Amino acid sequence: MKILIVEDNPQIIETISDYLSLENITVDCAYHGEGAITLLKTQQYDVIVMDIMMPKRDGISTASYLRTQAHCDTPILFLTAKDTLEDKVAAFSAGGDDYLVKPFALQELYLRIQALANRGPRQDIGEICFADIIINTQTQVVTRDSHPIKLSRIQFLILQALVKKAPTIISKQELIDTVWGDEPPSSDALRSHVYGVRNAIDKLFSTSRLETIHGKGYRLKA
Repeated sequence: MKILIVEDNPQIIETISDYLSLENITVDCAYHGEGAITLLKTQQYDVIVMDIMMPKRDGISTASYLRTQAHCDTPILFLTAKDTLEDKVAAFSAGGDDYLVKPFALQELYLRIQALANRGPRQDIGEICFADIIINTQTQVVTRDSHPIKLSRIQFLILQALVKKAPTIISKQELIDTVWGDEPPSSDALRSHVYGVRNAIDKLFSTSRLETIHGKGYRLKA
């Protein structure tokens, strides 16, 4: 399991990291919301542990941005000293999945992280789009210029990864890590699936969306 801790107190980060490492959990950290947003552009996590009161960008606005602008479906656990009902309402309204008040027991934090990871990514984040391609992440319906696009499960995951990063190039290795995780396919298999995605989204249109950048990877172009 891999989690991201977003917390401006280095001592708290160190304490949590040391404990979770004993449970074979890999931990990355950011000291404010802007740092978290930057990391999440290139990294995938099972759970995000988020403080609320932080410099540069607080936890509430960060969670709201991740849900509505970045279309991040990773579960978010708020870990904060703010303990009023209004604080909790704001956190869940912004897209939080759980809420734990400081001071806290490390074992309880671990159990809550485990529960969120087992639950998996959020299924209600909604639509993501680039140019005329629209993906409904809940229903997994894909359209281009209102025409339905039929994709296999792997092709859907590839296109979803490309749309989330578009128009930025996504490397072959990053695409493999995002779609297959710890069980990567052969390079020929990736090439075959990408060909299937290109054929599905481009065959009815004069403008090609999926572009191969030789030596770098793939991207969607407007």
